[in-house]
Amino acid sequence: MIQITDVRDEETGKYVDVPRIARTIPFGYKAKDNDKDVLEPVLEELAALELARDYVKRFSLREVANWITTQTGRKISHVGLQKRLKHERIRKNKAEAYKKWARFAEIALKKAEELEKERIGAKI
Repeated sequence: MIQITDVRDEETGKYVDVPRIARTIPFGYKAKDNDKDVLEPVLEELAALELARDYVKRFSLREVANWITTQTGRKISHVGLQKRLKHERIRKNKAEAYKKWARFAEIALKKAEELEKERIGAKI
């Protein structure tokens, strides 16, 4: 199961707490002190991850993982970093695909209503 991460408030753009659904706590989050089933963002780690997305284009995963560990004080392996970045990309692609299909469905519904109106003069 993939843990939901990197959720931001639409108005403020700040990271928000997310429910814990996986056994492993992802890099960039920690269990909330008063509720272990809620993960709260660690801004320093999330900022380092944002920089890491660009750094992996120029440096090896091992080098970037070592840099993150040095910057944040929390260990992340090159494999862990690779998984974290891969899951972010998958979630982003899924969300974009769902939005695209929703637009297609909306257009198809409007077209079907127009055709039905032409055919019988009534709305579906």
